[in-house]
Amino acid sequence: MNDRAALDLLVSQGPLTRTQIGELTGLSKPTASQLLARLEAAGLVRTTGNVTGRPGPNAQLYEVNPVAAHVAALAVDQEGITAVVADITGRVLGEERVGTDAVDDEAPNRVARLVAEAVDGALAKAGLGREQLHGAVIGTPGALDPRTGALRYAPHLPGWHSRRLKEELTEALGTPLVIENDVNLAAVAEQHDGAAQDFDDFVLVWADEGVGAAIVLGGQLLRGATGGAGEIGYMPLPGAPLSRGGDRSAARPDAGGGFQRLVGAPSVIELAWEYGAPEVRTVAEALERDEVREEVARRLATGLAAVVAVVDPRLVVLSGEVAQAGGEPLRALVEEEFTGLALPRPELRISDIGGNPILIGALRTALAEARDAVFDTA
Repeated sequence: MNDRAALDLLVSQGPLTRTQIGELTGLSKPTASQLLARLEAAGLVRTTGNVTGRPGPNAQLYEVNPVAAHVAALAVDQEGITAVVADITGRVLGEERVGTDAVDDEAPNRVARLVAEAVDGALAKAGLGREQLHGAVIGTPGALDPRTGALRYAPHLPGWHSRRLKEELTEALGTPLVIENDVNLAAVAEQHDGAAQDFDDFVLVWADEGVGAAIVLGGQLLRGATGGAGEIGYMPLPGAPLSRGGDRSAARPDAGGGFQRLVGAPSVIELAWEYGAPEVRTVAEALERDEVREEVARRLATGLAAVVAVVDPRLVVLSGEVAQAGGEPLRALVEEEFTGLALPRPELRISDIGGNPILIGALRTALAEARDAVFDTA
């Protein structure tokens, strides 16, 4: 327990002296010295210079040995796969983007080959080989059904629905692997690095090409019996066609019905066309128009009211392309429209994560898994 406490401090606070580690953990100087000697011998920490400019002898600084483990994090979308490789401290060493056209549609094991190509590209840029990976986390639309092992709720990702998907990807990479819902990973990023820090009960609503939610209660993600908790894109709402079974197009995740058909990115652009702006091509351009922004806010507020009435979170975080493009003006309108729609009144924030929140959440999750394994000195 002392070893893990010291390692977590070194990860979170950077290089520390023996005295600082002792003070922060409450350990005596001899115990702290023995602990550091043990961790250094195990290859988990290393010295990294001295503290200078203070009276007395210069104290050595210790840090987590970055080569103690390496992980890969991946984010999947309809256009391709982005992979990053990082060391155990979280420093990203290499990144690679592979488009879906990198492997022929008819090629055997196409998905596994795409994933391997993305990871291998990131490893090459990091100067590493597969044998140096300790684990990987992949963020993908949909979720693995714990009963069947198949990816559900993502019919627009052809080739990803094998019942042996996890086994096939694990074999392709040769390392332990976790497949996680992309919106759940975005929530992990918000909880650790973004708008949901210090909140144990919140809902992240993702409005992008697809629409979904991640529900965090008591600090834990709610997954549901089949991994489908938070699939609010299917939620029936006034003004939206019903989404029945498999009526979604494989080419467009919003082609069916429900909440997704109201606030998904393609629908926001179509709304601008309906309001007489056929030249609009992006969500940002569409939301610059007052009438579009107001209508999207009404639609978002209606969907949020249904979620909040059931979950009653302290916070709702709006994320994804629609939320980022709408920014504070959209958030304020949603908050105004929300008045009276539901009795609970959670705080409403726009995501402030810089970069790809799915990839950041995947990396956070991969690092947590690796540290639990590598930092176990029992």
